[in-house]
Amino acid sequence: MEKEQEHIAKFIAICTELVEGKYTDAGAKISGALRAVAGSAQLTELFTAVTQEFDYPWAKSNYLREGKDGYAKGEMLLPAGRTDILAFVFCLFVEIDAGALSLGDFLLHYCYVDGSYTASYSLFAERVIRPFRDIVCDCFPAAARAAVKADTLGVLLASIGEIFGREKALLDALELREEEKTAGACIVSGVSCAIEGRDREGLKALLAGFYYFLRYIGGENEDSAALFELAAKL
Repeated sequence: MEKEQEHIAKFIAICTELVEGKYTDAGAKISGALRAVAGSAQLTELFTAVTQEFDYPWAKSNYLREGKDGYAKGEMLLPAGRTDILAFVFCLFVEIDAGALSLGDFLLHYCYVDGSYTASYSLFAERVIRPFRDIVCDCFPAAARAAVKADTLGVLLASIGEIFGREKALLDALELREEEKTAGACIVSGVSCAIEGRDREGLKALLAGFYYFLRYIGGENEDSAALFELAAKL
């Protein structure tokens, strides 16, 4: 059951990243959301149930409206019912992930804002993905709470990653002995992997080692102090 909650929380967290994130990252995140569904029995059951008798071709013709009076741009509407919103947006995700629907073309046609992919995606994320995410949160409140905690960790990891990137650049600029370069490269690689894998305990251990490594080479600075303040919150 704990693993199941983790999969659902991951799905919700990815949907939040889609709402708050960039157009350029959306395709990969939609794929990640669908993988999270595949890994969760409860999410699979939910989306199987809502799509089982859902007429997606009809829904597309009804909710993806073409422009009137020769206007080239259309608009996207959402179904009124929560079940149909889940089905419709999930089917859109599947089509986009399969390559049957170009996200960029879709946005500029049905969510058009000033010819900008970024602005059009922001409209899509706010009007379409956010309500979809919120309905899933209502279906799984415990997982939604876990997703909020996971998102807090994500913000912390992003801050650590940003500062650590500057620390790595400083290390590269220092004249170190060969064994010091090797040790530094090992720590840098480990920290990068821990951040990417969201490995809280592993990152804490690696940053503790990095602290003593910087003291050894005399590389402490304001950024490293801020880095270790953040590490204490892990």
